[in-house]
Amino acid sequence: MAALGNLVRLAPLSLDTLPFHPSFQASVERERSKSESRLSRAETTAPLETAQVANECEGSPNPPATSSNFDINGRPNLGAFVRAVLDEAMTFVDHILPTTFKASSEKHSRPAVAKVQVLKHEISGHELSRIPWLECRIPRDKPPKIDHTGEAWFARRSRHISQQAEGTATFREFNFGLRESHSEREGEYTPEIFDTYKVLAWTISDEPSEETPDFGDYTHVTMSIFEMCHKLPFPLTTRVFPVLVITAITGLIPPHDFIVVQVPVDIQSLPEAFYSSGRNLREGDNAVKRKKPILGVYTSIERCVLRRDHIEWTMATSSDAKGWLPMYVGSERIGNDTANRESNRWAQKMGVPGAIVKDVGFFMDWIVRERKKTSSHG
Repeated sequence: MAALGNLVRLAPLSLDTLPFHPSFQASVERERSKSESRLSRAETTAPLETAQVANECEGSPNPPATSSNFDINGRPNLGAFVRAVLDEAMTFVDHILPTTFKASSEKHSRPAVAKVQVLKHEISGHELSRIPWLECRIPRDKPPKIDHTGEAWFARRSRHISQQAEGTATFREFNFGLRESHSEREGEYTPEIFDTYKVLAWTISDEPSEETPDFGDYTHVTMSIFEMCHKLPFPLTTRVFPVLVITAITGLIPPHDFIVVQVPVDIQSLPEAFYSSGRNLREGDNAVKRKKPILGVYTSIERCVLRRDHIEWTMATSSDAKGWLPMYVGSERIGNDTANRESNRWAQKMGVPGAIVKDVGFFMDWIVRERKKTSSHG
């Protein structure tokens, strides 16, 4: 079975794990020692331990780290980082999902014509602790208490006729709505999202040159950081999910295969952040944006593949909204903190399958509105 990777996880990435960006300049000296230490540990692994790591990483999307993956400051090169994340995500949806996830239901999501299959899988803390966090292609520190936590993953699959018709869409429309400007458009078709704040983006040219990062077989790559802001029903607090977003075409041109990966990232120390840094409390342009949010975490992989006249749309996600969500047993709320934490996780798990199914209908409804805009302007 394919091995789990260390990047597309629910534990947030730290800024020093990411490729260089001009916004990181102020903190580069402070973070350099941590990066160099991590790289040094990856390169000086004892021979016996190296052999063990190589065996664990064999067939993994993240083989052991090498110095060629890093710049002079110990940060990962952009090309190496993007390839590592996308390879890991592709392995997850192509190999881990089909062999470990269990189908739980099949539902309609109107106005979509296609039925949506829901799948689920629990990754235990023990499994996560066995990941060679520091020895993979892009090393990162093992998250604290990872042995005692797990990841509850949910996925959906749907198969759509590639056609500009009611309840379905062409592959070009899928590409337009899900890959191009992914975060902004997700905010357009998802009712509960009240803001998609773009924190920063890496400048990547589609024109090949000596300075173009080596993305391997991936093309039209974009990488950015967004704060995805969700409004919850009263009296619950708004949630903000800071995510690193990577999109790419994975097949030939014209595209018949693309992928979108979102990974949680800790940006509380980044001045460019709006909600994570607290700037929203002073600078928000309305009451909702000025509220102090709870910072949640989620990771997701979204892939669309055109196979003849049908589009296979697969999405897998794991999340933790943090904070507290109401959970009642009869008319009494569970009283102790441990029980509340457990019930909170249970409540969130119960809500995710329905939410990811609804997204299919939201997207199809949005496509119809976009078609009307285009025809009215034509």
